[in-house]
This record gives sequence, structure tokens and C-alpha cells, in this order.
Amino acid sequence: MAFEKLSNSVHDLNNNVQSFLHSNSEYYKLKAFRQGMKGATALVRFLIMAFLLSTAGVMISFALAIVISQAIGVPSSGYFIVGGFYLIVFVLIFIFGKEPIEKLVLRKFSKAVFNDKDD
Repeated sequence: MAFEKLSNSVHDLNNNVQSFLHSNSEYYKLKAFRQGMKGATALVRFLIMAFLLSTAGVMISFALAIVISQAIGVPSSGYFIVGGFYLIVFVLIFIFGKEPIEKLVLRKFSKAVFNDKDD
């Protein structure tokens, strides 16, 4: 009789532990999926915004190049001036911008993935 109670208790304990482990693994799978989706949606939103901003930048650059060309009177000069400006900006970002850009991207994505205020 006592052996049967002990056997049933051990069997119940085994079932409870297995149920706990299954629930715990499901919870962490769901949490990982949620954090992955937050990161993925943040990335997609960033890419859409970057595309729209770069398209606007291209249009503004063409308009500025045309205005400069008309002001100077040489048809291609505005394009060379705008291109030279972007080349200088590129060189400056290449030399000085690695660390600030990495910090900014890491901070933004970390905030998007690990911010659990809505739990």
C-alpha cells in the first residue's frame, strides 16, 4: 500500500516535471519568436524608411544639381558639384563614422527587441 502511494507520487512528480519542462520550452520558444518578430519588423520598417528617404534624397539631389547648373551656366557643373559633395560626405563617414553608426544601430535595434513595456 505505501509502496503504491510512493510509486504513484513518483509517477505524478514525473508527469508534473515533464509538463513543466514542456510548458517552459513552449514559453521560451514563444518569447524567442516574439523577439525575433520585433527585430524583423523593426528591420523592415527601417528598410522602408531608408528607401523612401534615399528616393527623396535622389530627387532633391537632381533638383539641386539642375539649379546649380542653371545658376553657373554650365550644364554639367551642378552634377559634378553635388557628386563631389556626396563623395566628401562618403569619405568623412568612412573615416569617422563607423563607431557612431554601430552605436546608433545597436541602440535602436536593442530597444526594439528588448523593450518589454507592453508585457
